Amino acid sequence: MLNVGKIDEGFVLDHIPAGMSLDIYKYLHLDKLDCTVAIIKNAKSNKLGKKDILKVECSVDVLDLDVLAVLNQGITVNVIKDSVIVEKKALELPKQIRGVIKCKNPRCITSIEQELPHIFTLTDTDKKVYRCIYCEEKFNGKWS
Repeated sequence: MLNVGKIDEGFVLDHIPAGMSLDIYKYLHLDKLDCTVAIIKNAKSNKLGKKDILKVECSVDVLDLDVLAVLNQGITVNVIKDSVIVEKKALELPKQIRGVIKCKNPRCITSIEQELPHIFTLTDTDKKVYRCIYCEEKFNGKWS
């Protein structure tokens, strides 16, 4: 059995769909942090069957909850202090997201002007639809 030790202070991202932890690691820029990060892949889960878990031993302030919500709203964010869960943060879809989704429309200005930030606005909360602010291209759920 795998044993990953407790963390004193930090956060645990739980209920990550199996195989998605490395994407989350990348989009949250966890590689740029100077702290301990544990990635657990394909752990058994009663809720999901299999899941991934990320344990990060640093302040939760470095965590971009907006990016995490766009990646997957079902992820649980547990804040740890003195080796105990002190808070569970809820993920809500942001009204606008910058630099996470890339526009796939070849005619979009962002494909010509490389310096322009990729900005998407939430247009349908129920269906979780984001659209590019420049060309109205719909985000299709595939990350680039």
